[in-house]
Amino acid sequence: MDFKFTPEQERLRKMVSDFAQNEIAPRAKEIDSIGEFPSDNLSKMAKQGLLGIPFPPDYGGRDEGNIGYALAVEEVGKACASTGFILGVHVMSAYCIHLFGNHQQKKDFLTPLSSGDKLGAFALTEPVTGSDASATKTTVVIDGSEYVLNGEKCFVTSSGHAETYIVFAVTDLGKGPKGVSAFVVGKGTQGFEFGKVEDKIGLRATSNGRLTFKDCRIPRDNLLGREGDGFKIALSAIDRGRIGIAALGVGIAQAALDSSKTYAKQRTQFGQPISSFQAIQFMIADMATEIEAARLLAHKAAWLADAGGRFTKQASMAKLYASEVAMRATINAVQIHGGYGLLKDLPVERYMRDAKALAIIEGTSEMQRVIISRDELK
Repeated sequence: MDFKFTPEQERLRKMVSDFAQNEIAPRAKEIDSIGEFPSDNLSKMAKQGLLGIPFPPDYGGRDEGNIGYALAVEEVGKACASTGFILGVHVMSAYCIHLFGNHQQKKDFLTPLSSGDKLGAFALTEPVTGSDASATKTTVVIDGSEYVLNGEKCFVTSSGHAETYIVFAVTDLGKGPKGVSAFVVGKGTQGFEFGKVEDKIGLRATSNGRLTFKDCRIPRDNLLGREGDGFKIALSAIDRGRIGIAALGVGIAQAALDSSKTYAKQRTQFGQPISSFQAIQFMIADMATEIEAARLLAHKAAWLADAGGRFTKQASMAKLYASEVAMRATINAVQIHGGYGLLKDLPVERYMRDAKALAIIEGTSEMQRVIISRDELK
């Protein structure tokens, strides 16, 4: 068993780390404060090839696999969680095409996503269905050479900014989850409109909004896979998306730990740095241990995905644990910083707000426990 990164993976990690700290971190506070979508960050990331990390070079990617994807999301998320989350959702959306698209669809849709010419979004959640994605209400019917979409989606990351949307809709109302299909819908398509963008406590720069489809016509060639494959496509992409969320949780937690160590060495009380107090030392020790465990879970899930094995349970474990570790680490970071931890002048309060979102997005912690327990008890 080898826990070392390959030279290529280590070069990628260092490149992304340097880039994120120099180009992304300086604006993290500002875009969080005003809720500004980080288009400039994404443009810079595209030039570095970071939007197509796991995809084949034939379709504009870097072919760095899911390990490379996890490394990149962690380093970007350490600098700015909103930007890291957008990267993760973009890759998850592109995976729908990579895994289930035909050659022409990969050429037309995956290549511009991998190369960074376009940004991807994933439209599954609806106002009524919530975590019950199998109860999708958005409908689609065939009319000649086109499909006609009607319905509404919510909490769509990069809403209004992405150019390519993976939309899930019902093609057969009598088949439940097996009646859901997946479609590629381009921004600007007639009948496709953007609604309210939500004002959130964390990940504030991600632009989570509503989409509405009113007699929205798309070519029949925009169907991914076959009719009825939609739920399978969604779950396959979400498994990989959860690797990204786990890596993002590790990145946020690591940023909180790094800030806490620096502050604890500098801050003095009773004539000595607070890092000399056992209470602080134990918090630092717990943070470091849990972060390392979360990182290993994320990397194992990514390794299984790259090896072509089953990894649904491992992805859920990684997502569950890393998101909750991020919450504990950021709460401890605020505690270590004392009164200053409550101020927006320092980043730890932002880390805590961002971390909370991870226990909800892409499947709540409760849903992850359902997935894990079902696998264990089958």
